[in-house]
Amino acid sequence: MKKLSRLTKVSLLLAVLFTLDKVLGVLRQMIISRQFGLSAELDVFNAANNLPDMLFMLISGGALAIAFIPVLTEVLNRDGREKAWSLFSNILNIAFLLTAVLSVVVAVFAKPIIQHIIAPGFDAKQVALAVELMRLNLVATLLFSISGFFMAGLQANQHFLLPALAPVLYVVGQIFGALILSPAEGISVGPITFPGLGFGVIGLAYGVIIGALLHLLIQVPGLIKFHFRWKPGVDFKDAEARKVFALMGPRLISMLCIQLVFLGTDNLASRLAAGSVSALTYGWWIMQVPETLIGTAIATAILPTLSEFFNNQKFDELSAKIQRAARVMLSLTIPIAIISGIVLLPVIHRFLGLEMAEAERVTNVTRVFLIGIVGHSLVELFVRSFYAMQKPRYPMLGAILTLVIFLGLGILLMPRLEAVGIATANTIAYATQAVFLLVMLGKTLPSKLQLGGTFGRDLLAAAVGGLASYAVLTWLPGLRGGFLAAIVGFIVGVLVAAVFVRRELGELTQL
Repeated sequence: MKKLSRLTKVSLLLAVLFTLDKVLGVLRQMIISRQFGLSAELDVFNAANNLPDMLFMLISGGALAIAFIPVLTEVLNRDGREKAWSLFSNILNIAFLLTAVLSVVVAVFAKPIIQHIIAPGFDAKQVALAVELMRLNLVATLLFSISGFFMAGLQANQHFLLPALAPVLYVVGQIFGALILSPAEGISVGPITFPGLGFGVIGLAYGVIIGALLHLLIQVPGLIKFHFRWKPGVDFKDAEARKVFALMGPRLISMLCIQLVFLGTDNLASRLAAGSVSALTYGWWIMQVPETLIGTAIATAILPTLSEFFNNQKFDELSAKIQRAARVMLSLTIPIAIISGIVLLPVIHRFLGLEMAEAERVTNVTRVFLIGIVGHSLVELFVRSFYAMQKPRYPMLGAILTLVIFLGLGILLMPRLEAVGIATANTIAYATQAVFLLVMLGKTLPSKLQLGGTFGRDLLAAAVGGLASYAVLTWLPGLRGGFLAAIVGFIVGVLVAAVFVRRELGELTQL
């Protein structure tokens, strides 16, 4: 039996913890769905999250983190941990101050932002509630501006356990908000009845704040282990900080485009029937389950190693590592997308507790999003590959292209297909970005990525696995079309598909 590589072990560890995160996420969504359904109130909560999430992703969650890890890895390998932590403190301080200033601005102008940018279709009552929720969510954003950097610092030191546990505890905080703080009456989970404190949808926002605090605190022991010492003050003239900022600029533009896709989604959906924002939120969240377990887990684990290959000028090894990861992603995502889409309806109906008409509405949106896990996963890998080489220009151009395509198709398709049209625009836009980045990687790396043969086998695996799943779902005696038939159908479909891509799946052990 082949020994698993270190990157494979890390990827599997992340996948396990991300799975735990997603399982708890299912529980959270079940609790929220049973309280709020596809309601206007839940639409407001989801819309109010957008701008605080954007601030976090722009400043510390995405823009600086991915731009930061390659430089921090370089300084750590060249100058040692003390110099690396000095750079870390400097960037952390700058990011927190920037987040604080922007949060105050957003809090002051929350009402016109909601009315004219995020959700122009909301009525006055919805706007007032959205303003209150947005201001509460900004508290969590400040906490995340610190904890997001904690994750980057630990990952640069090749420590992945605590950063992967942090999102799990974040969901625990959200569950506390949904289970205890929100309901006016107690909620029974099995034999246990939890008392409700009656804060309504505001309780969900309090849960987000509690989760953000847990997200931060769980990572502190890791920083202590690696002898982190925080230093006050900021230095914009530091050479390594300037290198981070040089990478950050294009990443800021990239993340802005990505977040504008989310804002555009809610803007368009707010003009549709009540529940459309929530249906798209559910669909996106369900797609993110396999995408996180595959795309995010592999891409997160591989970034520090790709940075080391680039810093040591091992370009052939860099290219081979990217190609192997891309082949594995294709072999996992294409069959999963098709098989999941086939068995989805009974699962959504059971877990979210929606009426059948609402479950069908969410299912139609989710099936379109699921097709997009292929593009989303490859984008995660390709973007990190460019940042490992400290070449952020192509990811920036790809993100701009994605935004333009999404807005154009979204505006065109939304009147005809409603929420499904918005999801379709998202899927096509990210698939286009993946193809663009693949072409640009071929021009940047010493050899082109060879994915054609893999792609054909993956499509065959998806087709045969999908037929097997459909057969089980449709014909399983006594369970036809039900929840258990869907689960059995999914398992059978995955096992059948795995036979056709066993060669590529074998590469998973040698990432």
